[in-house]
Parts: sequence; structure tokens; C-alpha cells
Amino acid sequence: MESVIKEADQTLTNLHNVFSAFKENQINKVPFKGSWSAGQLAMHMILSNGGFAEIINGSIDETSRPADKMVERIKQDFLNFDVKMDAPEDICPALKDYDQTRLLSKLEVIKKNITDAADQLDLTKTCKAFELPGYGYLTRLEAIYFIIYHTKRHTHQLKNILMHVNA
Repeated sequence: MESVIKEADQTLTNLHNVFSAFKENQINKVPFKGSWSAGQLAMHMILSNGGFAEIINGSIDETSRPADKMVERIKQDFLNFDVKMDAPEDICPALKDYDQTRLLSKLEVIKKNITDAADQLDLTKTCKAFELPGYGYLTRLEAIYFIIYHTKRHTHQLKNILMHVNA
């Protein structure tokens, strides 16, 4: 379990560092058609990862399968950068100007909540607060890996946005 805590911390730190690399006047620029701005992407991560932190700390049940059964599938799905995914409406960011400092602060709070949960909770329990479409109910361990791979995917996208706004 120590490795998942370390990977979650490192992944969330990488997101923070890449987002910090933007100048304040760049975060609300849409770099190309069909893309979010860096601010919108950061808000999406706040909505998604914040929601998962709540799910991990929410109602649970015993698990009747291997606690890591869905991890490899989640990894395959989210680290396939050739596939375009559409976010569910409830975690789509508003089209507006965002404040970088506020977003960075929220990302830090969520990182602490997730790493604390990974360190303190029984990760083999099944989260019952939300059934993830296409995956079903995840264990806490799978939910943390979902956060890791989803964040890695968007960190990759954020680097691409940074490259375009710096061009």
C-alpha cells in the first residue's frame, strides 16, 4: 500500500507542477479547437478528484473480489492517449476565467485528502457512494488508481496545452 500512496502523491504533485508552469495570463487561453484551457482542465481535475476523495471516504461494503481487479483495465483505458474521451457533464468545467492561485490551492487540499485516505483507510473495502459507469463499484484501492491514471492522462494533456500556449 505504501507504493500506491507514493504514486498518488507523485502523480498529484506532477499535475500541480505542470499547472504551476503556466503564466497567469495563459491559463484561460484555449490553445486549439476542441481543447479546454489549462484553467478548465485544472477545474475538471478538482471536480473529479474531489468527488473521488468523497467517494473513498464515503459508505463502504465488504469486497467479494480481488481489491485490485479493475486497476489494469483503468490503466489501459486512461493511459491510451490515442482515444478521445468526453467527461460526464457533472465534472465538465464552466467556460469562464479561472484564478490560478485558487485552483492550485484546491488541488493541494485534494492531494492531501487523497494521500491521507490512502494512508489511513482499508483500501480493500468497496466504495458504495457511487457506481462508476462502465466499471461498477470500485474498491478504495481501485478508486485511488483511477485518480492516478486519470490525473496522469490530464497531466499529459496539460503539457500539450502548455506547449501550444508557449508557441
